[in-house]
Amino acid sequence: MPDAKTELLRHTLAALAYRGGKALRDAPSNFADFRAGATTRTPGEILSHLGDLLDWAVSIADGKQAWSGSKPLDWEKGTARFFTSLQALDKRLASPAPIACSAEALFQGPIADSIAHVGQIAMLRRLAASPVRGENYFIAEITPGRLGNEQAKPKFEFD
Repeated sequence: MPDAKTELLRHTLAALAYRGGKALRDAPSNFADFRAGATTRTPGEILSHLGDLLDWAVSIADGKQAWSGSKPLDWEKGTARFFTSLQALDKRLASPAPIACSAEALFQGPIADSIAHVGQIAMLRRLAASPVRGENYFIAEITPGRLGNEQAKPKFEFD
């Protein structure tokens, strides 16, 4: 029987894939280098950090905590890395091997941070004059295990 906390983490990752896909898809060609201010990260830097966070989460779950600060990739490769890293974390959580930390710690660290950074990218899209449409996420079709760029179509977006 799957652990309820782990299943909630897997659903959270699916929601992150859904929302992340929406924020990353169809970005303008120069968006990765957009800078909202002198001291802010670019979307490309945030996307790289997202991949690092998700890879770090896998290492935490394995009990071998390891961090690597990656340099930004081009937008398409960074987006692919985001989804690959999400899939790796989900696969780890779905495996029968126990997680080396509490589900709460995994959530409050790398997963919650990832959620915040997807929100930053969505906000930067608006600032860069390429907004992501709002949506009623409560009714969105979000399915644990669906972690790639191919997500369900929105059921209700706002104008």
